Amino acid sequence: MKKKFWLFPLLACILMLTGCGKSLSDQSVLNNAKQANTIVWGVKGDVKLFGLIDVKDGQQKGFDVDMAKHITKHILGPQGKAEFVTTTSQSRIPLLKNGNVDAVIATMSITPERKKIISFSKSYFDAGQSLLVPKDSSIKSTKDLNGKTVIGVVGANSVDNIKKVAPRAKVIELQDYAQAMNALKSHQGDALTTDNGILFGLAVQNPGYEVRGGTFTVEPYGVAVNKGQTSFTEAVDKAVLEMQHNGEYNRLIKKWFGDVPGFKYKELYRR
Repeated sequence: MKKKFWLFPLLACILMLTGCGKSLSDQSVLNNAKQANTIVWGVKGDVKLFGLIDVKDGQQKGFDVDMAKHITKHILGPQGKAEFVTTTSQSRIPLLKNGNVDAVIATMSITPERKKIISFSKSYFDAGQSLLVPKDSSIKSTKDLNGKTVIGVVGANSVDNIKKVAPRAKVIELQDYAQAMNALKSHQGDALTTDNGILFGLAVQNPGYEVRGGTFTVEPYGVAVNKGQTSFTEAVDKAVLEMQHNGEYNRLIKKWFGDVPGFKYKELYRR
């Protein structure tokens, strides 16, 4: 019987193609980061205090950005580099799933729905949903929202939360926080809603507005990673724990939130 030697190179080609076809999101993020000495982070570019592009130098700055820099150093060492890709609430998960970023640290709440498609580190910041209104507004809490128009942002879970606590409120969703704030200023809505940390940042930028309503949800922020990246997730958790123990975390909290009127940053201190 004639030996079919052609099968061996064919099998080899199939194996090679299978390996080459492995998507970036399926590869080991931790191994790739160590080889490149770089972690690529998805961060916000329009959220003061957490991730805002400085028009003077074009750099992202904020608590999430600094957290990413510190986590990178803990994982890769003092020479490790953090690179940043600007993301929005709507694009965070697609960028991660497509392998455009290694991780997302962008005011992203850990929710059961999101955990079905991506994984999270342990919470590194405990936020809660609030309301931003003009200082002369009669709205004091979510009880005053029925019959009012509330502004939210696409991709954030805050819109669904409002529908639960104020079912008779009209909700409009815009693409980002800059558009949402402009809509509030132009009286297209009576209140803007999202996590309190983001709202305090907007209040700092817009002195005629203030945060009200306390916090009516619990929004723990986590570092988002692709499913299956267990070693990388564990490395992130270890890095944050080290930051909490050595005082780095508290220093960053005080740096970004210590002078924000009404923001009780001390409640966020980790021990």
